[in-house]
Amino acid sequence: MEEILLSLRHIVKNFGEGDVLADVSLDVHRGEFVTLLGASGCGKTTTLRIIAGLETPDEGRVLLDGKDMTDLPPESRPVNTVFQSYALFPHMNVEKNVAYGLKVRGMDKKAADKRVGEMLELVQMAQYRRRMPGQLSGGQRQRIAIARALAPQPQLLLLDEPLGALDLQLRRQMQVELKRLQKKLGITFIYITHDQEEAVSMSDRIAVMRGGRFEQLGTPEEIYDAPMTRYVAEFIGRSTILTAKVRRVDGAVAVAESESGTFVVDAARATLEAGQKLELCVRTERMRASDEPVQGFDLPATVREVRYAGGSVLTYVTLKDGGEAVATSEARMADAPAAGERVYLHWNPEQASVIGGASYGA
Repeated sequence: MEEILLSLRHIVKNFGEGDVLADVSLDVHRGEFVTLLGASGCGKTTTLRIIAGLETPDEGRVLLDGKDMTDLPPESRPVNTVFQSYALFPHMNVEKNVAYGLKVRGMDKKAADKRVGEMLELVQMAQYRRRMPGQLSGGQRQRIAIARALAPQPQLLLLDEPLGALDLQLRRQMQVELKRLQKKLGITFIYITHDQEEAVSMSDRIAVMRGGRFEQLGTPEEIYDAPMTRYVAEFIGRSTILTAKVRRVDGAVAVAESESGTFVVDAARATLEAGQKLELCVRTERMRASDEPVQGFDLPATVREVRYAGGSVLTYVTLKDGGEAVATSEARMADAPAAGERVYLHWNPEQASVIGGASYGA
């Protein structure tokens, strides 16, 4: 069996107002959890619908397990989809909802009953098998929708923002449950979300989409710690981005100068030379503010406000050039600087990335 289960090759889709998808290519490995992440309108749902067979690409091919599925209808593909709306049949109880796909495929009743029982045990809903969808909570209905999609044993499960309708606590609980199910069953998942935290915590790889293209494809660590574009750096997590010019390179350390001051850059993670312009991404949780300058850094700033963030304190500052930055500390609010005070920014150079210039782990 091939390692690659799904292959999208140069997919183009146009609905009459420009390309919704523009030359999208992607290989998804068997047993992998891949998330399509992006803002509304970036093309992630259209990509999912093309994989499912609900849309046909204008150009390109869809290969599943080495077979061309581009022109096959949804019912001829070993693929199932879980939607945000659950899409349960309101007139059928839990048991019949889960059994529906098995019945359509002609599975005999004894085998279907056994499979339904296994699926309900898997999603911890066996005690609710006689309940109607209207008698279940949102989280319970989503579990049943997942059980129904998994029951026919699809090679590929597509999940279109399945947790979007749940409250924050339940959504986080379901994130853990979904990841557990995926690992236990070994089924390949393609997941859609606009929630960056959700994508980072659940995925083996993330495809950040923008304007019908993949802006960056990589592991959560690569996406977070080595963003290839400014869009990815700003879209994933919270960051301060500093624009500067390299003054000199001394071995594995470069000195960069911006309109707000100077700082050092880890030259081991990017190819840098004197005179080069760069954009440095410093994640908010890695930015620090101190009373005095730290060696290698001369970035004075003025405190604008301080906020308590449950276990940490966020210090919002204004830089010399008028730009803004946010520093994090574990100090108490009583120990935090006051608005109007002068502070100096710094960070561990190994934990900051030159945008587009670094390979993760280099």
